[in-house]
Amino acid sequence: MSHEAPAALSRRERQILDVLYRLGRATAAEVTAQLDDAPTSTTVRGLLRILEEKGHVRHEQDGLRYVYLPAVPREDAGVSVLSHVLKTFFEGSPSRAMAALLGSRGDGLTGAELERLARIVEDARKESA
Repeated sequence: MSHEAPAALSRRERQILDVLYRLGRATAAEVTAQLDDAPTSTTVRGLLRILEEKGHVRHEQDGLRYVYLPAVPREDAGVSVLSHVLKTFFEGSPSRAMAALLGSRGDGLTGAELERLARIVEDARKESA
């Protein structure tokens, strides 16, 4: 999955993908056990197959069972989704997205978070100079 728009995911597909990112790898039964209000294991296997078709998940065979894992690292998937959000909602502008994010936080940023953001901005300035 490159920086192209990600295939849309249902709520349940997102939950399954979250389980796989958290566990690293899991069988359909292990995924089912991790879901709140879990559907049947047949449904989970079907959703895993759909996630594989969409390019989010891959599987390896372990004896008679399939073991599922994310197809791309979580950070790479996040970059792809974020790129899509920037294009769709913020006209491709990172500063507009950041302004929306910082303006919507009710709890404020910690000093460490502000320091990290300042370093990121400084690094970006150096790279563009």
